[in-house]
Amino acid sequence: MFGDYSIGDLGSIFVMQGFAGLILFSVYVLMALGLAIIFGQMGVINMAHGEFMILGAYVTWMTSNIFQSYLPGLFSGYFFLAMILAFLASGALGMVVEWVLIRHLYKRPLDTLLATWGLSLMLQQAYRSVFGAREVGVELPQWMLGSLHVTDSIEVPINGVFVMGLTVLITISVAYVLYMSRWGRQVRAVVQNRIMAGAVGINTEKVDRYTFGLGCGIAGVAGSAFTMIGSTGPTSGQLYIVDTFLVVVFGGAASLLGTIASAFSISQTQSTLEFFMSGSMAKVLTLLAVVGILMLRPQGLFALKVRK
Repeated sequence: MFGDYSIGDLGSIFVMQGFAGLILFSVYVLMALGLAIIFGQMGVINMAHGEFMILGAYVTWMTSNIFQSYLPGLFSGYFFLAMILAFLASGALGMVVEWVLIRHLYKRPLDTLLATWGLSLMLQQAYRSVFGAREVGVELPQWMLGSLHVTDSIEVPINGVFVMGLTVLITISVAYVLYMSRWGRQVRAVVQNRIMAGAVGINTEKVDRYTFGLGCGIAGVAGSAFTMIGSTGPTSGQLYIVDTFLVVVFGGAASLLGTIASAFSISQTQSTLEFFMSGSMAKVLTLLAVVGILMLRPQGLFALKVRK
């Protein structure tokens, strides 16, 4: 596999594929951050998480079309507004779903799995009815196209750098909200002891609703990033839900640091292997490697230490 390349060529290939995997890494991180909050903090297995991501992608597509048709002079900045709208739309839908469905299924993980799987099928059909069965693509602003020439053999995609910066900003914001803010302390209190948290005056139902909405909103932002690497269709979210759960489990549930490290490892490995072999074989080898590591360390890369 490597015999036809010199050491210098291999170094350039690894660097190029590493930068090419930035957007995939960003999608994985943003998807897994939302899922880690919902699954790790709340114990809810949300099989419809991919559909919340695709809602964000559709919102980005609609925003792009509106700016192209009615505000062409401001098209270069539409993506920033699209990300905000994607977060709000997915977060609002998430809070509605939590109020209507999820709040009745806490501490019943298998029931949440079946219920959210049914919800994912319903959302797919809703997207198919509203937006059509055909996949749609988003036109990016001119400044996000092209690449930066680092050396004669290494180029860095501009949209990858942008999404990477966005991912870092969102990750820092989520970490601050969960570990430094008053609301984040309430979330962790509810996770550790719901009865005592309610006894000291914390509105546990409100905390649950906002937490679920935050996780779904971050998935909506992941949908905006997703528009840079693929076309958007009603079933596109299901292509990433398994990988996202893999990232969360591999990194360690409820560990933000583990989620980031896991997403980086999986995305970079898959991106590099895809250069030398088919995409399906690269995914199989990546999955085998993750399964092998989990056999040796079933708690994931970063497990939270708790008293027993």
